[in-house]
Amino acid sequence: MSRQSALTIFAVTLALAACQPNNQGTNQTVGTLGGAAAGGAIGSQFGKGDGNLGMIGLGVLLGGWAGNEIGSSLDQADRQKDQQAEKRAYNAPIGQQVTWNNPDSGASGTIIPIHDGYTNNGAYCRDFSQTITVNGQQRHGADKACQQPDGSWKIAP
Repeated sequence: MSRQSALTIFAVTLALAACQPNNQGTNQTVGTLGGAAAGGAIGSQFGKGDGNLGMIGLGVLLGGWAGNEIGSSLDQADRQKDQQAEKRAYNAPIGQQVTWNNPDSGASGTIIPIHDGYTNNGAYCRDFSQTITVNGQQRHGADKACQQPDGSWKIAP
């Protein structure tokens, strides 16, 4: 990584810390700044000379936009309800819809285990379909989680 890249990432990281008084930054601000920092770091890996600086700038812009979108969607209570539903879905029968909602924010979601099986190394895994509704907008996704040796679950890469 070039010196300029390292300085850019350092500056963005400082800005992220400075914008969180008492560690209570808003979801959207934290998401935007965190996404910008990550995007800049990724962008720094591409191009040379002025091209590298351009890629850092593009990474900061795209990462900031993506982080803003994510940060504006779910607040902490919503994420907690979603995580509780995920835990219930780990043991729900295949095809059974697990739902959550937060009447305070209006956000809601569904998680459906759609397939299960074992990996080549013997880990039990499940595929999930998920829908989250925030501010009237639905977002769809899919995840795979595998049971760890200690019985906990971890989202698979």
